[in-house]
Amino acid sequence: MSGHSKWATIKHQKEANDRARGQTFSKLSRAISVAVIEGGGETDPNANFRLRLAIEQAREANMPKSNIERAINRAKGKKEGELASLQFEGYGPEGVAVIIKAITDNRQRTTQELKNIFEKSGGSLASPGAVAYNFRQVGEIFLVPKKEERVEEQVLSLMDFTGVEDVEEKEGKIKLTVAKDFLAEIVGKLEEKGFTVLSSSLVFRPQLPLALNDPQKKEKVAEFLSRLEEHDDVQTVFSNF
Repeated sequence: MSGHSKWATIKHQKEANDRARGQTFSKLSRAISVAVIEGGGETDPNANFRLRLAIEQAREANMPKSNIERAINRAKGKKEGELASLQFEGYGPEGVAVIIKAITDNRQRTTQELKNIFEKSGGSLASPGAVAYNFRQVGEIFLVPKKEERVEEQVLSLMDFTGVEDVEEKEGKIKLTVAKDFLAEIVGKLEEKGFTVLSSSLVFRPQLPLALNDPQKKEKVAEFLSRLEEHDDVQTVFSNF
């Protein structure tokens, strides 16, 4: 019986992992498709920076090249609005501030489903701008340090780039925080200088993080954020938690 239990557990874990992987690939495919659609049908990532970001994220998640190509081809001929990116703002339990990036083919359905998640957790969706002022949008870039140069020297040299706000070494990588309007320009300059760019993205950083000491309150907020992240249409969740 114990052997059966062991393999049953492994099977269930694999199924759960496969479902999570499938959901991740589905979300990444949508992001690629909408980047093409909202980029006027441009399928060249060098000419469509948003598409480039979406492809980088897909590669980081080990999404097969064939899936990426299908997502791009699926977007050809589609009109803007058939698949659209949306931003939602709201306050969840314990007053946690949340910004949600979603992609949907049915705005009304997605809005209602997210509204239900907020309300069941004791929170509510807010009007555009009501939450965003609590955050600042910046670009994040992760690089592989050059082997032929000392990391400390590379970090110092990168601080000279216009638009770079902070540089730090993190787990064998170099992380840059840059002004959002300089993200594409800086990525191009880094590649010209021979750096390997692992990923680049726009993120929302909270101005005043929410501090909770009560374990039950922390768990309540964490569960709420997890429910948002698990929604099929949700791409990214930013919070001040």
